[in-house]
Amino acid sequence: MRRAPDVCFTVDYEPDCPPYMTDTFRGVEEATGPLLALLREEGVPATFFSTGVVAERYPDRIDAIVAGGHELGCHGHTHRKFPDLRPDEAREEIETSAAVLRRHAPVTSFRAPNLVFPDGYLRFLADAGFTLDSSQARYKAAYWRRDRRAVPPPPLTRVPASVTSSVLRLPRPLREAYLRALDGPLVLFVHPWEFVDLRHTDLRLDCRFATGETALRRVRAVLRFLAGRGARFTTMRALAEAA
Repeated sequence: MRRAPDVCFTVDYEPDCPPYMTDTFRGVEEATGPLLALLREEGVPATFFSTGVVAERYPDRIDAIVAGGHELGCHGHTHRKFPDLRPDEAREEIETSAAVLRRHAPVTSFRAPNLVFPDGYLRFLADAGFTLDSSQARYKAAYWRRDRRAVPPPPLTRVPASVTSSVLRLPRPLREAYLRALDGPLVLFVHPWEFVDLRHTDLRLDCRFATGETALRRVRAVLRFLAGRGARFTTMRALAEAA
């Protein structure tokens, strides 16, 4: 029987879904409390990859995340896509966000917005004191087309996300079949805005279906399903330390 994998539950703690990405934060404002309550009730430690801008605007929520025993990670400063940035801009984005977030807790894990990060910028993470990068996605074709010979600069470890967040909001038979097919370590992620009811907006379907209370219920069911299979919940930092 295959051993149940280690599971990292992660949150991309960012502004709301496009086209609202840069100027509204309903997810951060309305969903942080319910999400922290869910994780506390299920006994699940999480890694919150926050942007620096969110931390500047909502320091009390960042403190609540840290006080809840969760790992604080970095999601860039402004949520701009790193392939659109010059090297000097990318380095500044990383260093600025790291400085802001480290006012609240040690921060050694990183995930780029949209899970897209040029390999040439990995050295900026190592220089800034990061030990783990989770900017790859196993469900994207680019992950399988990558150069398998490329080695990240020490001490950086790369751990890809396993599945896109909308899968966790699928009806139970579909999501559980999907999760059973994955091997470990299993890295899940969600966004705060998924726990706001966006069903009647004009967002694309994968962003708006089963959002709000339904998303909260289904994510709870996912955590219980994995726990029932013997999964061990851990943080991204702990994965890097065990590598």
